[in-house]
Amino acid sequence: MKKLNLSYERKKGLYGYGFIGLWFIGALIFFIIPVIKSFIYSFYNVTPDIGQLVMTPAGVENYKRAFMIDPNFRVYLTEVLGQTAWQTPVIIVFSLFVAIIINQEFFGRTFARAVFFLPVIIATGPVYAIITGDLSTSGTADADQFSTMFSSNMVDQLLEFIGIYGFNDKLTEVLSTMTSDILNLVWKCGIQIIVFLSALQAIPPQAKEAAGIEGATAWEFFWKITLPYVSPMILVNLVYTIIDTFVDPSNKVMERVLQIQDDWKYGLSAAMAWSYFAIILVVVGAIFAVMNKIVYYDD
Repeated sequence: MKKLNLSYERKKGLYGYGFIGLWFIGALIFFIIPVIKSFIYSFYNVTPDIGQLVMTPAGVENYKRAFMIDPNFRVYLTEVLGQTAWQTPVIIVFSLFVAIIINQEFFGRTFARAVFFLPVIIATGPVYAIITGDLSTSGTADADQFSTMFSSNMVDQLLEFIGIYGFNDKLTEVLSTMTSDILNLVWKCGIQIIVFLSALQAIPPQAKEAAGIEGATAWEFFWKITLPYVSPMILVNLVYTIIDTFVDPSNKVMERVLQIQDDWKYGLSAAMAWSYFAIILVVVGAIFAVMNKIVYYDD
């Protein structure tokens, strides 16, 4: 049997194709095929039977039921869109603010960076469930005593102390919601802070020197140097934050989709999921189209 004489570069290429092939097979079996099937299910009434699924054509009926008959889907969808609309700017601004701070030279900077990146490591574990008071999945009997340290109505008490609590119910509700969810917001900023930090460190030293020679203040340096250079990463973080918020399993739309699925209504659940996916695409596309026109690209 003749031995193949392959060059070292050719062997490396074959190894690469081998790894890609394994990934492609897994993606095909566990992702692409299920996605296609779910899209097909959305146009059928799917009911389980012994050893099979019985599919009855329904056309767009499942989509009509999702938006016109289901009592919760539209309400939850509106709530998630509204929540994302105010959470996203807060996360972006806070992440940029923290990134600018921890980019400075100070004692303990490495520890500070680790603290803000720590939520990325443990965000899906039982620690976050305990902190946020979600004890149904934490498996900890006395965790409620610990989680109370992170829940407070200090804003309500402050507004009541200064005599304006209830003066404007809508303002009070917004302030209370934003502050009561502050831990969740900070918890979602880890990736964004790292992205902004890398963008800040990529600002050319020549730009800083030129600004110093011209006598630019810190405020002017931020608006004329820092913000233009990090603007591409603002777009990246915007898209990431929006998608991360939309696909969070804890949001009400995702919970409703999974609840319908657990009720064996696969067709309706698939229609809700694909409708939600289409809305996400529209929102992300609109954000990208608008922001891409004002982003500064250093050619």
